[in-house]
Amino acid sequence: MINRVRRLTAVCALGAALTACAAATPEATVPRPAPSAVESRPPTLAPGPAGLTPVFRNGPRTAGKTVALTFDADMTADQGPRAAGGERFDNPELIAALRALKVPATVFMTGRWAEEYPVQARSIGRDPLFEVANHSYSHYAFTDDCYGLPTVSGDRMRADVERAYAAFRKAGVPDPMPYFRFPGGCYDRRALKALTPAGVTAVQWDVVSGDAFATDADAVARQVLDGVRPGSVVVLHCTRSAAPATERAVRRIVPELRRQGYRFVKVSELIGAAGGRSTLGS
Repeated sequence: MINRVRRLTAVCALGAALTACAAATPEATVPRPAPSAVESRPPTLAPGPAGLTPVFRNGPRTAGKTVALTFDADMTADQGPRAAGGERFDNPELIAALRALKVPATVFMTGRWAEEYPVQARSIGRDPLFEVANHSYSHYAFTDDCYGLPTVSGDRMRADVERAYAAFRKAGVPDPMPYFRFPGGCYDRRALKALTPAGVTAVQWDVVSGDAFATDADAVARQVLDGVRPGSVVVLHCTRSAAPATERAVRRIVPELRRQGYRFVKVSELIGAAGGRSTLGS
């Protein structure tokens, strides 16, 4: 018996015999290799026509009843400290509600927002319930005539996106996603070409919540509930002054969609389900 134990011990000591060791001692655990960089890389879409930045609008309609709630944390480069004028560009009550409801979500954050609220940006970025994506540094438009937003010049578009990522890193956001949402949702071929070297997937939406400057939470909730389909991406906002009804609307939207059988996911899961193909217009 002693000799048998010694033989088993010797086998377990050999790196090449881990499987035999586990079989001989059932309680032993064979260590798994750490995931490779390829395995852990967030899903993105293949480049669009002529190698342009790909655009994602919604997930597959036939892959189950999933829906992604996305929140734009807007703050422009020329907006001063939050104390100025009493404006609040954050919404901690909304984030708390999402956590209480256990709703995964994607937050499209501007670099300026991360600079103004670094503690909140870091908290969101380190919470596995959420993922942080890029909404530009300045929240300046990437096309002319975009809801009155000031515009960023074509030769500064990529730099604006990269500056936002730098702001995220400085705030302590560990793994921002390679997804980008154009301010105002406005883009053209020139903008898609300018961002190609950044390697991002542009993320639009197929459901407009109407929460910007809305005060009627029920109306916002109805608009979302009427528009959601399997694979939908819903655009909402995480800026209390500009979207004061969002937190209350979310508390109505979430239980109703769950009652209808929907499962909440992050944008990354929908992009992964798309299999690398753009769903713009589907």
